Amino acid sequence: MHIPPYDNANAPIVDAGDPRVPLNYFNIVKLRSGEAFEYQVPGYETCIVPATGSVDIDVDGVVFSAIGQRGVDVWDGEPEGVYVPSGSKARMACRSDKAEVFVAGAKYDGVLEPFAVRTDGIDVVQYGSDDTKTHRKIKHILGQQQHGKVGRLLVSELYTVGQGGWSGFPSHKHDTDRLPDETRHDETYNFRFRPNHGSGMQMLQRVDNEPGDAYHIVDGSTVLIDNGYHPCCALPGYEMYYFTILGGLSQRSLVQYFQPTHAYQVETIPGIKDMVAKFK
Repeated sequence: MHIPPYDNANAPIVDAGDPRVPLNYFNIVKLRSGEAFEYQVPGYETCIVPATGSVDIDVDGVVFSAIGQRGVDVWDGEPEGVYVPSGSKARMACRSDKAEVFVAGAKYDGVLEPFAVRTDGIDVVQYGSDDTKTHRKIKHILGQQQHGKVGRLLVSELYTVGQGGWSGFPSHKHDTDRLPDETRHDETYNFRFRPNHGSGMQMLQRVDNEPGDAYHIVDGSTVLIDNGYHPCCALPGYEMYYFTILGGLSQRSLVQYFQPTHAYQVETIPGIKDMVAKFK
């Protein structure tokens, strides 16, 4: 499902228990200097990631100062984030002129410890090629390095390398728990384009070799992946970014099932097997 950009007034775009992606939570919080925002989501662990700007974060009395170093947009520097345990009270206070902050969440009842991920803790993976129109860079904020410290939540940022091309290909899905072949992970995206009048397309093909749905995505679009194969692409001449939230039903590690018709193309895309292995 596609949710066009709108002013959510700091209210969740995907709230706890959303029937479309019940394993996910997503909010965008916009603040100005001196403003603060507080939230608490029982039954969901979350991660606070400034898209732009810098915030001080208090998680049940544990303070993390100056999280976020980016200026004009998500291309302006490396991401940072803070993990917030399930049900904990988190407060973010804006210390820059303004800040736009992503809050990503996954359903999880366990209560762990809060921690910060600074720029030196980001796990970067680059894969694909210009020849295959799949050249991409992924920055894992809650990825393999944080595996033992998080319950079910995976958080990353994906960037095109160059302009135009495809992502999420070969087409894959992860909507059914049937190990070792596949895990159930609900997924939520938020897209940005550079220049910001750029756009792209999100496919959602429910059944192999049968027609599916396609959504026109623009700067600020949110897409909910409930089931089906889901590649996306950016128009030529534009760079694309998307903030990615994955919430697992039974485990944190993601097992993607590649669409049978296109699965052989895994062998044609440089580095894609290393990319798949990082979603742990």
